[in-house]
Amino acid sequence: MENATYNRPNTVAGLMEKRRELAALLKRVRAEEKKIVCDLDHIDAAIRLFDPTADTDRIVRHPTKHRAKKGEVVRLVVGMLKDADHPLTALDIVHAQVKARGLKADDATLVTMRKRIGACLTKLKNDGVVRVVPLPGLYQGWEMGR
Repeated sequence: MENATYNRPNTVAGLMEKRRELAALLKRVRAEEKKIVCDLDHIDAAIRLFDPTADTDRIVRHPTKHRAKKGEVVRLVVGMLKDADHPLTALDIVHAQVKARGLKADDATLVTMRKRIGACLTKLKNDGVVRVVPLPGLYQGWEMGR
């Protein structure tokens, strides 16, 4: 059977170019979405400055999905643990990720991110990539496996 690329090279080239265009557009739209969410948070804060009793939650919001791309959480966790000179807690990693991604650091976001980071750390521990280090108090530290 003949290779389809020999029969229709312009079609494949056109589709590849269209795919590149759409990927670039998606990247720009995601960056714009992040900026708009940040702008909404700033406007909500300004409203509360003028009227602390204002209920900005009653305003209809279109929630955005703060989903990490595949492997992004693992890369962040492993990168932070490699760069750290002492064991980090899951909460340290959560705060760094929230800051790095420009997310709103409210309770709901922190709980969600803590679950994701915790699941990531557990998987990395089971794979032998990281290990648990006991810390004083209720927290446990994490460091790269030796």
